[in-house]
Amino acid sequence: MTSKTLALLLLAGSAMAESFPVTIRVDAERPGDELKPIWRFFGADEPNYAYMKHGSELLGHLGEMKPKEVFFRAHSLLVTGDGTPALKWGSTNAYTEDAQGNPVYDWTIVDKIFDAGLSKGVRPYVQIGFMPQALSVKPEPYRHHWTPTAKYDDIYTGWTYPPKDWAKWEELVYQWAKHSSEKYGKDEVLKWYWETWNEPNIGYWRGSREEFFKLHDHAVRAVRRAIPGAKVGGPDLAGGAGGDFLKAFLDHCVKGKNLATGETGTPIDFISFHAKGSPKDVGGRVQMGIANQLRDIDGAFAVIARYPELKGKPIVIGESDPEGCAACQGPNLAYRNGTMYSSYTAASFPRKLDLAEKHGVNLEGALTWAFEFEDQPYFAGFRSLATNGIDKPVLNVFRMFSKMEGTRLPVASDAAVSLPDLLRSGVRGKADVSALAAMKGKRMTVLVWHYHDDDVRGPDAEVRLDLLGAPQGMPVIKRYLIDETHSNSFTAWQATGSPQTPTAEQLAELEESCKLALVKEETRYVEEGENAAVLVTLPRQGVSLLELEWK
Repeated sequence: MTSKTLALLLLAGSAMAESFPVTIRVDAERPGDELKPIWRFFGADEPNYAYMKHGSELLGHLGEMKPKEVFFRAHSLLVTGDGTPALKWGSTNAYTEDAQGNPVYDWTIVDKIFDAGLSKGVRPYVQIGFMPQALSVKPEPYRHHWTPTAKYDDIYTGWTYPPKDWAKWEELVYQWAKHSSEKYGKDEVLKWYWETWNEPNIGYWRGSREEFFKLHDHAVRAVRRAIPGAKVGGPDLAGGAGGDFLKAFLDHCVKGKNLATGETGTPIDFISFHAKGSPKDVGGRVQMGIANQLRDIDGAFAVIARYPELKGKPIVIGESDPEGCAACQGPNLAYRNGTMYSSYTAASFPRKLDLAEKHGVNLEGALTWAFEFEDQPYFAGFRSLATNGIDKPVLNVFRMFSKMEGTRLPVASDAAVSLPDLLRSGVRGKADVSALAAMKGKRMTVLVWHYHDDDVRGPDAEVRLDLLGAPQGMPVIKRYLIDETHSNSFTAWQATGSPQTPTAEQLAELEESCKLALVKEETRYVEEGENAAVLVTLPRQGVSLLELEWK
């Protein structure tokens, strides 16, 4: 034995000694409710990227995961401008006025945005906003030129204000909905979500709360006039329950005076709010704030659950992310390119379902506010799913989610951080190693994650998956993996020298590395009487999907 071989063996032994055992029990004998595909919602500040080269390509990747059941939400669909995109900016010129003050409607760009998604199997989650310049009570300044080094509040210009004419506002929304129904067909637009504005409890709305309710009531009446039975809701507010805003909005919809019709109540087919985490820079490394995001969700669900009139109403968390600004940059946001983002996503989504179960509410979707930024450097630090056409590791988590269907199976892990502890303090002590499982017929899928709030290296988890009540016989097993060397374009890009103008050969390597990777090594499967077990090693920040299918 050479000294080099001995050194490698000692290194391997040291790594093994640092690993820790985990037992996860998956109970196929007690199937629960249908596993809802809450992951299938996405969105972005910049709507015009949707029809650009890489935006169109990315919509294709999203749509192919669950064709015609994926939804895309975007800001600025009614903003005045020529469609030139920029960070936190977009425009469509849908509404202008002639010299006499008469409305001029132009749906060319907004149709282009919707067509980009629909052609790829992605439907609109229609955000009705923001205010066209000709309708704003404060039309100047209007176009902002924000950059990541500017103050965030610089974005809040004339498009954030109420309309100078409420009748013109309602007619704009009516004409848009009517046009959409005529262009795409009533059956199609009835499948869309229609909601008013974005985060009206912060700077995105410079009117009063009462004025927002009026804006919303007129918009809902307009959509329903054009498309009877359209799916309308809201309010897509910031910060979970947003203090008392969510309660006030729901009171208004359930029993308040409709400020457009004068009648009691406003139609509400779904309820939406936003939930964000809070990462920090701690001594040059990122510490995630998963507890913040889960507390936002917990608080909003608690408010909604108090309304018997809203029992069973679908809920969409209209933005559900590790933090609040996709286009911002900074040391506390350095998690976005690699496996911290992917492992956070894997660990957080099942907990959203757990919180819905805790409160007895109907969670239909959790929208990831991340897309792509056209004509920006590779891996520039934005919160995105892809960079210059190269998918990031986080997108592969959604590919894993898309492979899971059937009934949700009970899971118990001896290394899971409990839901109360997650809400209280996140994952700051031991790592969170657990799983989400589903069964359809004789096909079982188990998604396993190894997560910690701190972006530091840690020991591997030696995971034993006990499959209780699994079908007899040896299944066909596929194992997908996201870690440092699998499904990871970021580490592949770093390994080639982090090129900003990659060669054709380097680009081909990146395109291959960004795909969801199958583990080539055989997965260990052990039959033990009527039960079975799968044995896998999962590194810190690793996410693995096991597909087991019995004949």
